[in-house]
Amino acid sequence: MNLLIKNVVLDGQTKDIFIEDGTIREIADNCSQRADKTIYGNNKIALPSLINGHTHAAMTLFRGYGDNLPLKTWLEEKIWPLEAKLTEEDVYWGAKLACLEMIRNGVTVFNDMYWFWEATARAVCDMGIRGFISAVFIDMFDLKKGGEEIENNIRLFEISEKYKSHVTFTFGPHSVYTVCKESLEWIRNFSEKNDILIHMHLSETGEEDTLSRNKYGVSPVGFLDSIGILSPRFIGCHGCWLDEKDCDILKARGVSLVNNPVSNLKLAVGRFFPYLLVQERDIPFCFGTDGCASNNNLDIMETMKFASLLAKYSTGDTTMLGAKDTFAIATKSAAEIFRLGDWEIKTGNSPDIMLVDPQRPELTPGFDIYSDIVYSANGYVVDTVICMGRVVMENRHIPGEEEILVNAKRVAKTLVER
Repeated sequence: MNLLIKNVVLDGQTKDIFIEDGTIREIADNCSQRADKTIYGNNKIALPSLINGHTHAAMTLFRGYGDNLPLKTWLEEKIWPLEAKLTEEDVYWGAKLACLEMIRNGVTVFNDMYWFWEATARAVCDMGIRGFISAVFIDMFDLKKGGEEIENNIRLFEISEKYKSHVTFTFGPHSVYTVCKESLEWIRNFSEKNDILIHMHLSETGEEDTLSRNKYGVSPVGFLDSIGILSPRFIGCHGCWLDEKDCDILKARGVSLVNNPVSNLKLAVGRFFPYLLVQERDIPFCFGTDGCASNNNLDIMETMKFASLLAKYSTGDTTMLGAKDTFAIATKSAAEIFRLGDWEIKTGNSPDIMLVDPQRPELTPGFDIYSDIVYSANGYVVDTVICMGRVVMENRHIPGEEEILVNAKRVAKTLVER
């Protein structure tokens, strides 16, 4: 499919952008290429779309359910009992609602860990965006359960081929406190053999750190390093309790991180993401929202603002995570972590694109688009979204939105009553 975006502002100049099968073929003052579809970007600004590095997408169904509770109480009395009752249909509509929300916020790629893998994969394909999807791998140190999880992941890896246009299969071992060493070693071997990314919660809380030191004699990073699972394929989420030694190991192994500032604040994990340690070692990282039960939205623009402000506050340095750098982390750096190529709007590249409306009050008077996006805006400034050369939202309209809202609300209410 060919797409032409006419008269859109790119890097301060009005240009036409011609896209063929998801790749930018021409950027010019006046493209003469014939296109299957033309979008008029008059008075809009073209930017690369955003990437959400850590989600539990279908937890949109739990938004606002059980808020303001201690973490242990929230998990054991609210979230886990509901998750035990989830069906594939529930997850499908919850994930579809998540995709709808992310598209509205300029997000076209997300990295997910949740139950009913295939339901999320179907939702991603139906909505036309990209998902790096893992099934939650939890065995609670039960080798029999671990064997069942391994068999399930092999099956999912094999069937993932039919979703490959939009979905990339990944591994999702939950954490060092829910997955045994033997299972992690199997994931390590299968990941290495098949070049599969590993998506895992890492050093999120003090309790996790203490458990690992009591059980293994080292931090979570130290333990994972001892079994050889850390590599450039490993993506660790949260990382608030990382120390200098941990970060030295992560750098040496080429590990990437995902910073989830809003979720970390809401769940009171006790420490900030270690910006200085990560920056000094040049450890790649991007941003994530986490799930809607612990955020409560999927708006990466809001997450960017929190990340930038917390970096400044926690280090006492107002120059930390400036607006342009923050935007680059949410786009270009994230794309590198997820192997998506150069995520800049340039000829020969294949980034997804969002068009934002600078006529919004929040973007006025418009001195610096990056400052406005990171510090002033939320996802509602996004007008049009293009993923892999296809328009998934135009003029704030997404096909099928009404049906998604009705069904997501229906299954969420039914789930609570079940």
